[in-house]
Amino acid sequence: MAFDAFALMLAMLALGMAFARLRVLPGNAAETLNRVVLYVCLPAAILIHVPRLRFDLSLLGLVLVPWALAAATWGLLRLLSPRLRLRRDEFAVLLLCTMLGNTSFIGYPMVEALLGAQALPYAVVYDQFGTFVMLSTLGLVVLAQYGGEHPPTKRAVALRIARFPPMWALAFGLTLMPEHPPAWIASALERLSGVLLMLVMLAVGLTIQLRLPRDEIAPLATGLLLKLALLPALSLALALGVGLRGGVLQVAVLESAMPPMITAAALAISHGLAPRLAAAMVGYGIVLAMATLPAWTYLLQRLG
Repeated sequence: MAFDAFALMLAMLALGMAFARLRVLPGNAAETLNRVVLYVCLPAAILIHVPRLRFDLSLLGLVLVPWALAAATWGLLRLLSPRLRLRRDEFAVLLLCTMLGNTSFIGYPMVEALLGAQALPYAVVYDQFGTFVMLSTLGLVVLAQYGGEHPPTKRAVALRIARFPPMWALAFGLTLMPEHPPAWIASALERLSGVLLMLVMLAVGLTIQLRLPRDEIAPLATGLLLKLALLPALSLALALGVGLRGGVLQVAVLESAMPPMITAAALAISHGLAPRLAAAMVGYGIVLAMATLPAWTYLLQRLG
């Protein structure tokens, strides 16, 4: 693990929380930072690392993992829902926040910090062809079904995917971007992607919520246990089962262990689905992941 990078992440998280408490930044500062990351830093990181990918069958296995975990999540929550007496909105929030991890905003810098820059291209594949496509398809269906709206059309889903800036960068990186671009282009991309970690963790710190919803302790604990412990364990077994090895296997497990996606929780809140539970899943998930992610990394390294 790159200790200096991980220490920087914790420092920026703490700084963001302090700024939020002291109200020294505008109220929309986190949203602005996230847009800079979405439109500038993430595409730059993708353009650097994706052209270096070497495609083989292992990448198909890597893409399979998040989809298989989504199916397992649905089945487990269906089994647990009657025993926990989950309301419909609580079930929807747990489904969204366990099925969809923060595999880009937090996932990219964490993978780079814990596994090294050479692992980042695999994280991009996991995120773009797994988590993001699920958010744009299954996520919208869940919101439509439990939020009382009409299911999204195929055209709406396709437009959502087509308008996502990192997807443009991914398409360009897979087709036209050279592995070794001119030095001035490579330098500019490196500088832009280099601030990804700091901006993401500062934005997370500005928005993190740690207010414990006392009447939703059981759903909260269940969701976090699934997201941070059980699903990564299932990912490890599945990855081994489909023949993943080395860095690809490590990325599959680590990305599956990422805390709940902030965007998924925000969408749930905007649809009136258990807002306190959604905010708590993200807040406590990020804090706990600062301990569980290094633990999973240590275990993966011990397994060789």
